[in-house]
Amino acid sequence: MTHSALGSTKAAELRSTRDLRSSGSVLVLVAAAGLVPLLTQNPFYLHLGVLIYLNAIFVMGLGIIARVGQLSFAHGAFAAIGAYSSVHAVMGLGMPYLAGVALGAAVAGMLAAAIGWIILRLRGVYFVLVTFSIGELTRLLLLDFPAISGGANGLTGVPPASFLGFELASKTSAYYYALIAAALVFVFAYALVRSPVGRAFAAIEENAALAEGSGIDTRSFQVLAFVIGSAVAGGGGAMLAHYIGFISPETFNLHFSIAIIIMLVVGGRKSLAGPIVGALFLTPLPELLRATVALQHILFGFILILALRFLPEGLAGIRVYRRKSTGVENK
Repeated sequence: MTHSALGSTKAAELRSTRDLRSSGSVLVLVAAAGLVPLLTQNPFYLHLGVLIYLNAIFVMGLGIIARVGQLSFAHGAFAAIGAYSSVHAVMGLGMPYLAGVALGAAVAGMLAAAIGWIILRLRGVYFVLVTFSIGELTRLLLLDFPAISGGANGLTGVPPASFLGFELASKTSAYYYALIAAALVFVFAYALVRSPVGRAFAAIEENAALAEGSGIDTRSFQVLAFVIGSAVAGGGGAMLAHYIGFISPETFNLHFSIAIIIMLVVGGRKSLAGPIVGALFLTPLPELLRATVALQHILFGFILILALRFLPEGLAGIRVYRRKSTGVENK
């Protein structure tokens, strides 16, 4: 085995160990989060919890795409596609809520498959620029077709989530629903990265050329990661639209995509717990600084710079980073 192959194998093993530790931490966090409604019925805190869990879903979807070394600025576009698909299916066709969410995820995934097969020939900054263009093009197209999107005014009166005929309209029920949904997405992500597909993802991220030489169809796996991550975004977008009861082309604009990327970077893109940590720390900021939108953007940018400079592994990777910086590594 070559030195590069040995390095890739060691890196994959280290990531596997890190993911295992992350899963234990997340289980503790989920158990603690389940106690929140028992401690407070304050609508603001429960609303904030719902947003944290929904953002965690978005970031986990982006994290799957990052597992093959790509970063998408079109995440908001696929969230919007999933949201509008679900809203029209539920309001226009009378589909059950869960079927609408599943349809939203499926439509987003299918479009991602068609687009991904074309754009994933690109690498690095070129891929980023194309996904940026896709995100903006989607927003502009939605604005130009008000019959679908409601135009700049959006669509109101979106029904809340429901299960077996019961509407999850209260903050407490919405809180637990969002928590369970985020936990299920985490379990799915954990199973994915521990599977042969996940190991192929890790090999591609570590060294795409070496993975290709080892017989891995890198392009197909990158498209698969793009499809899965975008489908998760579509499902999350559908859930958010039904939670807030409203959707417009600006709901999932460029700022939304950038915020999700920053959450991933700050939380730690190489850790399963990273998306959850990033969502937990950064979701409250826009809610607490709602009166000063410009300050939100400045603060997010400042946090991103600090994370890139001082926390290259993100908040979830602080222990790993400290071991590396001191020359101590667990065997």
